[in-house]
Order: sequence, then structure tokens, then C-alpha cells
Amino acid sequence: MTAALPELADGDFYYLSLGGGRFRSTIHAQGAWNEHEQHMAPASGLMADSLERHESRDDMRMARLSYEILGLIPGGGFHIETTTLRPGRTIELLQAELIANGRVAIRATAWRMITSDTAAVAAVEDTAIPAPDECKPLDGPAIWPGGYIRSLEMRVAEGHRPGAGIVWLRTLHPLTDKADSGDLARLMGLVDTANGIAARVPPGKDSYAFPNLDLQIHMYRRPGGEWLGLDNAVSFGTDGIGLTSTVLHDLQGPFGRAEQILTLRRT
Repeated sequence: MTAALPELADGDFYYLSLGGGRFRSTIHAQGAWNEHEQHMAPASGLMADSLERHESRDDMRMARLSYEILGLIPGGGFHIETTTLRPGRTIELLQAELIANGRVAIRATAWRMITSDTAAVAAVEDTAIPAPDECKPLDGPAIWPGGYIRSLEMRVAEGHRPGAGIVWLRTLHPLTDKADSGDLARLMGLVDTANGIAARVPPGKDSYAFPNLDLQIHMYRRPGGEWLGLDNAVSFGTDGIGLTSTVLHDLQGPFGRAEQILTLRRT
């Protein structure tokens, strides 16, 4: 695709906050498929931050984030509108929309649930993965273009192959110039990277493009820290549709899962 390059903000962060829910992206938020678009990962982190701040309550946390990608996410200026769709005493449904060039580019909903002490019955079936210091450096920009991929530190575990692998990610760039976002927003701003860490086919010319149309995140524990671990598997069907499935980890262990539906297209 070709299009005029957007006017980007300058800074060692992903977004410049302009106030009133308005933002401008920097080169660090640049996408991998087209140079004039944003990458879904930092955009979803910024939307998670907006959702977390919206009418926040200390006795609740977000347990599911569901993103629908409604088209190309333009780089440059945009705004986010956040609302409560379903208020409640113990369960709430929130919505955020990223609006750029007069249209909704991403629509996100989040179930926010009341918390309680269930330590007596807590159990997790997802298995642990090697820690970042047990993994080797991964040169992401050698595989994928774009400013977002260049902004990451990546580590890869033994056994990585096309279609499945374990990769750790972190970024030293804050989501915005204010640098006041929490761990949840920072980690949610990395999850969408899962679709590219163990691609079944190499991206680029004479291969396939496999962009995701959505991002579904379920969390049975609130994550923390700066490292996000992705235990990843990619399936391609026979009719042009694929699926990326990922168990999500922080340094304390697994905390949830992510799913991304893919559209497969010859390049």
C-alpha cells in the first residue's frame, strides 16, 4: 500500500499527549505492514490505559480486553473516546474507540470485575517458561520493518521455530510523554506483537501477509513488571484464515491468554 506519510511527533515515547483524549504518534509506534500506519501493539496499550483510568475503582480490575481492528490504523493524530456501556456493582463493561481521520480505527471493550480473596482455591494449569536471562537476544528488526519493532528488546528461548516459540519482550519507551502509565497498560501495549514472533512464513514479497483482525486478551491474574513473555503457536487453515494463540507471562509466571484471528493473503 502507498499513502502520504503522516506528521509524527518527536520524542523517546510512543505517543505525545495533547490533552482531552487527543494524541499524536511517534516513529516508535510505526507499524510493520505499512510505514504510514500505527502498529496495533502500542495503540492497544494506550487504549488499555484509557480504559483503566475511566471511572476507576480500587475494588475492581480489568479481566478481559477485546479489540476489533476496523481498518488500517493511521499514524499521526487521533483521539480516544471512553465510555461505560454497562455499569454495575460487581461487573462493568467499558468501551474505548480510537478515532483517526474521522473514522473508528479500533474499538475495544473491557470487562471490569470486582476482586475478592480466592487464594485458598487458586490454581493455574498453564506451565512456566524459561526466564528472559535464560534466553538469547532476538533481532526483531531483521525480520520485521517499522519503528515499533525497533523499539523492543527481545529474547528467544531454545526450540523456537516457524509456527511456535517462546519470546520475551520489553520496551524502555513509555506509552506517552507523561510516562505515568501503569504496568498493565505497558504490558498490554506489547501483546499484539505475538502475531509476528513465530510466523509460519516469512513476511514480505512472494510470501503471505497475515494481519490480525482482532486481539482478545483474558487475564486470570493482574500482571506486573516490564517483561512480557509470549508462549506462542500459529495455525493456518486451508481457506485463507489463521489463528495465533498465546499464553501470556510476566516474571511471576503465566497470567492469561491472547487470541488473534488472521486473514491470509498472498503478497
